Amino acid sequence: MNPALHASSQVPALLLAAGRGERMRPLTDTTPKPLLQVQGQPLLQWHLAALQEAGVEQVVINTAWLGAQISDQFSSDFGLQRLIGKRKQLSISYSHEGVDFGGALETAGGIARALPQLGPLFWLAAGDVFAPDFVFDSAAVSAFEASHHLAHLWLVPNPAHNPRGDFGLSADGLALNLPAEDPAPRYTYSTIALLRAELFAAPWCDIPPGNPGGIKAPLAPLLRRAMDNGRVSAQLYTGRWTDVGTPERLAELNSYSHDAP
Repeated sequence: MNPALHASSQVPALLLAAGRGERMRPLTDTTPKPLLQVQGQPLLQWHLAALQEAGVEQVVINTAWLGAQISDQFSSDFGLQRLIGKRKQLSISYSHEGVDFGGALETAGGIARALPQLGPLFWLAAGDVFAPDFVFDSAAVSAFEASHHLAHLWLVPNPAHNPRGDFGLSADGLALNLPAEDPAPRYTYSTIALLRAELFAAPWCDIPPGNPGGIKAPLAPLLRRAMDNGRVSAQLYTGRWTDVGTPERLAELNSYSHDAP
C-alpha cells in the first residue's frame, strides 16, 4: 500500500545538516556538504522529495557551517512540480546552531535544540547520506508509536569504511549494544531513525529541554543506554545507501545514473 495514503499517520522529520564536512574538503570549503550535487540535485533534496512523497508535511533542518546557503536554497517550503495537486508542500523550518552558538552541537545536542519544533515522535535522517530507495513509511510510524521503544533504527550492511559495524540485531528486532569481544554480527547505523522526544530527557539524557545553553553531545551514548534497557528496535535496510563522506564516494555516485527527484 502506498504510504502516502496514510499521511495522517506521519510525523515531522529532522534532517541533520550542520556538520563541517572536513573529509570532503576542499569541496565543503565553499558549499555545505548537504548541498553537494548528486546526479544534478543537492544531496539533501533526495530526502526532502522522499519525505514529501511519503506524506510528511513538516521538516526541520539544523544548520551550522555555511547554513545560510541551505536556508536560501530551500526557503520555507518544498514542492515538486510533478506532485502539485497530489501532495501538500513540505513546510521547512530551521534550527540555526551556527547563528545561535557559533557552531554545530553534534547529533544529540542538535536534536535536543530542535525538539520544540518537532513534537513527541519524529523521523531523523542525516543530510549527507544518499538512500534513494528508502521510504519514510507511515506504517513504520504507526508500529513505532504503538511500541514502548524510544528509537527505531534502520541498519545497513557494513560498508568498506566501517567493517566492524555499530550495533547488533536480535532475532526479535532489537538493536543490541554488543560488547567489543562479542563475535555476533554487527551492522552499520544508516543515520535514519524514528525517535521519541522522551529519549532526550532524564534518565537517558541530561540536556535541558530545548538545549538553551548549546550543549554539544553525541547520539550514540543515548542509544546504547536505551539498548541496554531493551528500548531500541531496529531492522535491516538493503536498498542503495551511501555515506557521502569523501570526494571519492561522491564521484562514484556521480559516475552512474539515478532517477533524480
